[in-house]
Order: sequence, then C-alpha cells, then structure tokens
Amino acid sequence: MIINSQKAEEQAVLNLAQAICAVARTAPKACGIDHTDTAVLIGEDKVRIAEEMRRIGKSLGENGKFMIRDAGNVDASGAVVLVGAKYETRGLNEGCSLCGFVNCAVCSAAGATCVFTSMDLGIALGSAVALAADSRVDNRIMFTIGKAAAALGLLGEYKLIMGIPLSVSGKSPFFDRG
Repeated sequence: MIINSQKAEEQAVLNLAQAICAVARTAPKACGIDHTDTAVLIGEDKVRIAEEMRRIGKSLGENGKFMIRDAGNVDASGAVVLVGAKYETRGLNEGCSLCGFVNCAVCSAAGATCVFTSMDLGIALGSAVALAADSRVDNRIMFTIGKAAAALGLLGEYKLIMGIPLSVSGKSPFFDRG
C-alpha cells in the first residue's frame, strides 16, 4: 500500500492535534485543580469557525481586519486545536487577592477572572505549542479563534479560549500574514 504525502500529512496533523489535547490536559495547574478543556476542529467545524471569525471581523469594521486575516490562516490549516478554561476561582480568598479583589466571591460577583485561570491556560498553551514545534508542524496561538469558538459555544461553559491552527506546507501560512 502507498500512502501519498497529502494523506500522510493530514493524518500527522490529526495525530498531533490529539496529542496536543493530551499535553494541555497534563500541563501543571494551580492548586492542582484543572478547569481546562480542549477540542480538535477539522472539516466542517473548521470551516464554521473561520466563517464566524469573518462574521465577527466584518461586524468590527476597520478594527476587525485582523479577524478576517486570521480566518484565512484557519482555512490554510489542517486542523485547529481549541484550549479553554472556565472562569472558576481556586478558593484561596484573602490569602491570594492577585485578581485585585478582596476574595474569590467578590472576584466572581464582579465577573472578573481568577488570575490562576489565565496562568493555567498559558501553561497549557505553552506545552501545546512546544509539542507542535518539536514535531516541526507550523502553528500559532490565536485569541481570534478563541473569540469565535466562545461565540459559537464550542467548548460549552469554557469561555477563556485560544486556538492553535496547525499546518504542514512548504511555507508557514502564519509567518507573512500582512
């Protein structure tokens, strides 16, 4: 049997995307509490998120051109990995206050985000893109993908989301983006 390069590359991207979900899960979390989740988008779901990015971009007028540009990057990718975190506190209360509020209840009531949520997401993303880089697959962390994913509810209650498009091509589509 011969597996042509296109099929082999598509399978490599999908395998990597699934492995990225695993490394994001096992990345260290503050207080040992995991409020993260991941998903892989391919096919129609990848097209759907690019369309939502374009819709958001158009609704922002001149300020949305970057969303439309990033949607083109999604189009050029073989898969997109979503990494998200819930707006949950860690219950450290007055012993922490890094969020700028006196305790976790006041932080939550204000609709603010626990600083550990962002830190956990950042560590998970770092682990994810490190694996992609080690695999020599082009990638980039994009909040624009996450904004569209949250608008579509693709990770349910996980609202702090970033996207990682993955590409195998002769030249990275994420480099000269204009």
